[in-house]
Order: sequence, then structure tokens, then C-alpha cells
Amino acid sequence: MLARTNTPDARWWVVQAVDKKRARLNCISHILSMIPYKKVPKEKVEMPKRSNKGAYDDQAMILSRRFVAENY
Repeated sequence: MLARTNTPDARWWVVQAVDKKRARLNCISHILSMIPYKKVPKEKVEMPKRSNKGAYDDQAMILSRRFVAENY
């Protein structure tokens, strides 16, 4: 089947898969190596300061709850 269907337009690649985890990683690495890429310039992102409006108060939330007594 490989000999008949392996054409220049659709190549077959055989993966040694005794160790399945390594086989998956090798496949991913191979596919990514076939994709041409270049670094894209990006501008630095400036984040605004965090707002404390409506800040979460975890102590107030804990004090308002009912707990089962810890006997043990």
C-alpha cells in the first residue's frame, strides 16, 4: 500500500511507535519542522493598574459560613 500511494503530492512518513509518548512527540516535532515560520515583531503591552473596587474579602466570606465541628 505504501509503495502504491506514496506520491510526490502526498508523501507517507513512517513513525517508530514502540514508545507511544515519544512517537507522538516525534510526530509533532516533524510536523512543526515542515511549517516555515519567522518571528513576528510585537509591541510591548502596557497593562493598567488593577482596581481594588469590589475587592474580594475571603475572611468575611469564611466568617459568615457555618462549619461542622472538627472533633478528630
